[in-house]
Amino acid sequence: MNRRFLLAAALLVPTLVGCGATIPNTTVEDTPENREVVQFVEEYRRAVEDRDVGQLLQLASARYLDDNGTITGSDDLDYDSLREKLSGWRDRVLDVRYEIKYRRVSYDQSRIYVEFRYTASFRVTTPDGEDRWARRLGDHRLVLTREEPEAEGDTGPLRILAGM
Repeated sequence: MNRRFLLAAALLVPTLVGCGATIPNTTVEDTPENREVVQFVEEYRRAVEDRDVGQLLQLASARYLDDNGTITGSDDLDYDSLREKLSGWRDRVLDVRYEIKYRRVSYDQSRIYVEFRYTASFRVTTPDGEDRWARRLGDHRLVLTREEPEAEGDTGPLRILAGM
């Protein structure tokens, strides 16, 4: 009996030790840095739901560049083309519900990767003038960076580099 107990404990302890606390309703480790990132992405999520183009652009870095996962440059978005795309999006999309399930936050030099699963429901106007609801579900990744601080001793604000 003792041998079974020791074997079970030996298998269980590494599992328990590796499990840190997570931010509620996420699978993201609960650290001050990760909480700040999730809070920032929640600002983004709310701006999407509010269709607040000004806020979305404020959350984006002036260095924003998204290659949309393709090797051709024809669909790349920089900050200026993002602004154009978002203003057209606001006119076409009448209502948005956007939910995020945070999976992972990782750090690589000056970039922060936020991986999540999203559910988006939105009401759009079709070309024939009808309103209809559409739904999207998928995995996504935002790429964030920390901009230069405004004052010495401060940490710079988070901004989105890609993934909007």
